Amino acid sequence: MITPMIDKHAFDGALEEIYRSLRGLAASGYRGFDCTPQSLEKLEQWGQGPKYFANTLADIRADLGDCQRCRLSRGRNKIVFGTGHPAAKLVFVGEGPGFEEDQQGLPFVGPAGQLLTRIIEAIKLDRNQVYICNVIKCRPPRNRNPEPDEINTCFPFLERQLSVIQPDFIVALGTFAAQTLLRTNTPISRLRKRFHEYNGIKVLPTYHPAYLLRNPDKKRDEWEDMKMLMKEYPYED
Repeated sequence: MITPMIDKHAFDGALEEIYRSLRGLAASGYRGFDCTPQSLEKLEQWGQGPKYFANTLADIRADLGDCQRCRLSRGRNKIVFGTGHPAAKLVFVGEGPGFEEDQQGLPFVGPAGQLLTRIIEAIKLDRNQVYICNVIKCRPPRNRNPEPDEINTCFPFLERQLSVIQPDFIVALGTFAAQTLLRTNTPISRLRKRFHEYNGIKVLPTYHPAYLLRNPDKKRDEWEDMKMLMKEYPYED
């Protein structure tokens, strides 16, 4: 008997598409299927992928609602969804909200956010031209690192945001953002200094602004990363 050869790349791609679709369904609030018209309609759209589940950023925010999907909801003040240009060519993805962000409901508005603003201005852009968000939407207690289950619960919403925005570039700010987007355990120090890929989008991992505030000697390394971005970014004349 001849055993058929399996194209591992195609097989992995099929698994990835199923995984992404299931995450999209979960982010839309679905936890199972029956034979109701609503379920059948969703299943008919299965092959359209994550874009079907994310028509606009407003739709995604509405699906998120007053999210109670994980333990972080118990201690948060405000959900921090994201802000910026809805069709930005460049998206900055951080880890999660801090104290100031939790108070205002906006990402990167504290001291780390002020540094991020200066970084954006240094690459000849402003915050209105980019989109800024985080892997998780609620502040962890005492700014602790997010737990794996918290990331897994919230990440589908980030996937949908990126699917809607369709940027050319993502700057992954810090370890958790880079490792989550790239699905790797490789430390940020080894991920930076080169572009990676997420669903056809170029990803540039670099240090988180909060890390730079604690380690100002690393700002030179950050600037080297930004210079790489500037060489690739499609500035308008």
